[in-house]
Amino acid sequence: MVTNPCARRLRRVADDVLGYSLMDLYREAETDYSEYSQVAFLISCLALAEQAGHAFDTEPVTCAGPSFGGKTAVVYAGALAFPEMVLLVARLVRCEEQYFQVEHQDVVTQSIARTPWAALQEILRAMTEKDEWHDISCHIDDDFFMVSMRAASVDRFRKDVRAAGGLPLYTMRPPMHSAAFGPLRRKAEDEVFADFRFDDPRLPIIADSDGSVVRTADGVRAMLLDGFVRAVHWPRAVQSMKGLGVTKVYIAGPDSLFGRVRCTTRNFEVVPINLKTTFRSRSYAMT
Repeated sequence: MVTNPCARRLRRVADDVLGYSLMDLYREAETDYSEYSQVAFLISCLALAEQAGHAFDTEPVTCAGPSFGGKTAVVYAGALAFPEMVLLVARLVRCEEQYFQVEHQDVVTQSIARTPWAALQEILRAMTEKDEWHDISCHIDDDFFMVSMRAASVDRFRKDVRAAGGLPLYTMRPPMHSAAFGPLRRKAEDEVFADFRFDDPRLPIIADSDGSVVRTADGVRAMLLDGFVRAVHWPRAVQSMKGLGVTKVYIAGPDSLFGRVRCTTRNFEVVPINLKTTFRSRSYAMT
């Protein structure tokens, strides 16, 4: 963000759009979901994707951006200009903060690993019998999920996951990707998306919720809005990429999850894009 030429150029644009120094506030950000953190994530991913374009002799067939990465994919595919996406991201974060200050204050999203689907079903069935609300927010792999629930249910849920041999990981607040957030989707559509015009993507985008191939401006807009209310289903996105003939995936951005899980690594050759891999390539060039 400070020294890389691509990131610096994008950061200057973001500063102009936002009207403040992104890095000054990003350094002080307390969460990964703040306005500053999410714009920084967008810049980091796009800068690495741009470097990959210089460094590797290959043309992409498609792109995908699970969860927060969807906004990056939209810019990379040419459906919305970078300055516009910076403003969209900032306004969406503010919209979500306003919403969750009033609604669903007791809801969090819990991630779990090493928990087979059958075992998770049993745990969720027991929660249903106790009238404890829950909703699957992310299906990342055969044994990796994120489940939204009320905070009061988390301790018992984590205990049940451990008893089933699973591994509870982090708890996210605010929560994400749940059908319960329909009012948030409508709020974002009315108060934020109404001011932005999308173009047809130059590169098809794989929707992270169902693996559908998005080729139109209306499809891009719906994909981003549906991220509020539809769960991420990464195995479906993987199958869709395979259907397009993809054999190798380049991961441009911070990645400790989607590029590492088995459903990705067993189906593709995975190439992480970082400063080491791009500078190592003899064809690397920066203008």
